[in-house]
Amino acid sequence: MILGLTRKELDDGAKLVHEVVPPTPQFSWPLLNERAGTEVWVKHENHTATGSFKVRGGLTLMAHLKRENPKLSGVASATRGNHGQSVAFAGRRHGLRSVIVVPHGNSKEKNAAMRAWGAELIEHGRDYDEARGHADRIAEEQGLHYIGPFDRALVKGVGSYALELFTAVQDIDEVYVPVGCGSGICGVIAWRDALGLKTRVVGVVSQNAACYALSFAAGKPVETKSANTFADGVAVRVPVPEALAAILEGAERIVQVSDDEVKSAMRDLYRCTHNLAEGAGAAPLAALLKDKGRAGKRFAVILSGGNIDREMYLEALGAG
Repeated sequence: MILGLTRKELDDGAKLVHEVVPPTPQFSWPLLNERAGTEVWVKHENHTATGSFKVRGGLTLMAHLKRENPKLSGVASATRGNHGQSVAFAGRRHGLRSVIVVPHGNSKEKNAAMRAWGAELIEHGRDYDEARGHADRIAEEQGLHYIGPFDRALVKGVGSYALELFTAVQDIDEVYVPVGCGSGICGVIAWRDALGLKTRVVGVVSQNAACYALSFAAGKPVETKSANTFADGVAVRVPVPEALAAILEGAERIVQVSDDEVKSAMRDLYRCTHNLAEGAGAAPLAALLKDKGRAGKRFAVILSGGNIDREMYLEALGAG
């Protein structure tokens, strides 16, 4: 069992999520199939209330924290945007204060969305990992619960999209999943195993934020000095050991993609499906299109989110 998660825990997490978040669709688009030269199913996590799969994990994590400590007043966490929206969204439902730290230069529109959901936003550090350290200090100083980048309770929630996908589409040979801190891919692996499927799970990272690819190859955590990538949802320098262990156990391989390949995939998704994808959301398609290791007839890609600033999206569309 990945992360020790039982089938009952996964079922309970999915039930809790589906009380608030309707299942998102998965479509196989004819034009995209032509582009890929194979059958591709897109899991549309860009269709959630916050525009990202992360909303699922926030719901299960906050419910867990409130059960553990009914007197909990608030939480602090760090994000590049989608996780922060999830925390604020769920925090509002539970009457909890949400203090969110983002690095300087973070997406203006993601920042605005987090504030709209009720987050108290603080800018600190040059990247996500520096923001994460600051959030930990704030939690200690203000008596808040610190939410790190990875938690079993998060995985229980975000994994519900994998249940939806695997239930709706049979016999998927490989599914491509973006890897930020690892909750999404761990949720996919957990449900793949719980359902007894043979689907191979392929992680996707940016060439400019390759810590999980390097760690997967080395079989141990490997940090990088920077994570400067257009796909900010996977801009991570330091792998989470618990997530890495699950990925090493359950993933087939990890594919690296360039920023140009991500932008090209964003254009493909717009042209073939008229769906908006942020960089991390387009990375799985970019990986599938370049992956010489893929084998099979039916593939799935996780369009993990569609939250991208207008200027960045125009840059990607104009690049082609």
